[in-house]
Amino acid sequence: MHGVDLHTHSNISDGTLSPEQLVQAASAIGIHTLALTDHDTMDGLAAAEAEAVKSGIALISGVEISSQWSRPATKKSYGVHIVALNMQHPAPLLALLAQQKQIRAARARQICDLLIPLTGQDIYVDVTAKVDGIADRITRTHIAKTLVEKGLVSRPQQAFDKYIKEGKKAYVKFDGPGLQETIQVIHASAGFAVLAHPTRYDLSATNIRYLIELFAQSGGDAVELPPALEPLSTRQMVDRMIAAHGLKVSVGSDFHGGNMPWIKLGNIPQIKEGQAGIWESFR
Repeated sequence: MHGVDLHTHSNISDGTLSPEQLVQAASAIGIHTLALTDHDTMDGLAAAEAEAVKSGIALISGVEISSQWSRPATKKSYGVHIVALNMQHPAPLLALLAQQKQIRAARARQICDLLIPLTGQDIYVDVTAKVDGIADRITRTHIAKTLVEKGLVSRPQQAFDKYIKEGKKAYVKFDGPGLQETIQVIHASAGFAVLAHPTRYDLSATNIRYLIELFAQSGGDAVELPPALEPLSTRQMVDRMIAAHGLKVSVGSDFHGGNMPWIKLGNIPQIKEGQAGIWESFR
């Protein structure tokens, strides 16, 4: 589906382009419908909307929300990202995002504190400088970049693998709202709830299927299709679950910019015959 990209990031969260630059880049490659979906914030939306008017792009309001879910059998909690799209009355969602910002800021401070005995350095000031001193914009990507700049690791992925991914000594879970609550708030804001990149949570195939089923039972609207680089069997599994639960599909590149050059803006998977795009429901 050319011309649609419903999952992108700016430097308001962990992307490298400003909201204006993101819209300009989208316009340059022929995207006509774009969603800005920064992590737990819609602060870049006004700037993106102003640029979209100039560029003639339909900008869809969006945000990628850090949520969580669990299986009753194990009681283990898993992180999951829910993309909210096309909110017509965003007040309920904005209230939730205000809480998310507080969680994000506190989490960043905790991670940096945990890194002190591991690295011998307090990098918090350097990390906050990357987000213009606005602590609630800090993501683990900013922390990883700072560790590289300090010579403590050689590349960002090494920072995750050594210190800040789940199971490592400086990992701090993002204690966001539950899956059902997140969907309810999105719907209260007259928006659509999309399960983001369902195959990228290091889950077994059984747990991926359970997650999609739980998402559907909780009132979710659409599932983001896996990128073309993933195995055909993975796409087929997701397609079967989408059909089984009557869900719509969403397409997005998850573009971040120069820090993830292998992800190209507008590079989205093709929908299959019989699948309905969530963008067809936008007002």
